[in-house]
Amino acid sequence: MNKIDKIDFKLTSPRVPKGTRVYAIGDIHGRVDLLDRLLTTIAKDARNKTAPRRKLLITLGDYIDRGPDSAGVIERLSTLHQQAPFKNFELRFLKGNHEHLMQRFLDGRDDGRMWLGCGGVETLKSYGAKWTPRDAAARIPKHHRKFLDDLVLTHQEGHYLFAHAGVRPGVALDQQRAQDILWIRDRFLNARDSFGAVVVHGHTPVDTPDVLKNRIAIDTRAWASGTLTALALEDTGQRFLST
Repeated sequence: MNKIDKIDFKLTSPRVPKGTRVYAIGDIHGRVDLLDRLLTTIAKDARNKTAPRRKLLITLGDYIDRGPDSAGVIERLSTLHQQAPFKNFELRFLKGNHEHLMQRFLDGRDDGRMWLGCGGVETLKSYGAKWTPRDAAARIPKHHRKFLDDLVLTHQEGHYLFAHAGVRPGVALDQQRAQDILWIRDRFLNARDSFGAVVVHGHTPVDTPDVLKNRIAIDTRAWASGTLTALALEDTGQRFLST
């Protein structure tokens, strides 16, 4: 992880670099229908005459499981760089704990029981695959596997850090463990002190975006609620777009 601009909440408001607009999308969980609707909304928002030249789209992980079309979500995101207007965006795709579990299953590193119990069954169905690593690996397109392999753990912009689940309090941002970034809950959620950046995260569902001084939660349980949420950041401004 690169060194991040640390923020003192007493002195300044969090901001992204000048001339940049960031869109961060929460957990999608197999709802390609909602993803397409939100991407259309983002594309329209980005055409605004006041939009800066640099536009960045960040997805926070958990693209798969639970919803009906995980394969469709991976297909859409893995080819997004070819689609207008997003071929003119910078794209950053983060890893979620569900992608981590799927990769372990496909690589034969575990028997997949945890993954299948967390929604992996729906993901395999979306690929027309049986519940075996060999059959699943044979049916999942190579560019989908490459998309999964290329996922990153975090991204930073100005005073914001983007991570799937969060970070461990008291640990420097450049010393965080993958286990915490993908899985942490209570210790992160209950912390009230600054992490050194405002952490934008998913993983823990909320009915509406949860905005605190040290973190912003945008996993609005899309697979069940029908609401997929994006956070738009520009200078010190914060807005939300949703289905």
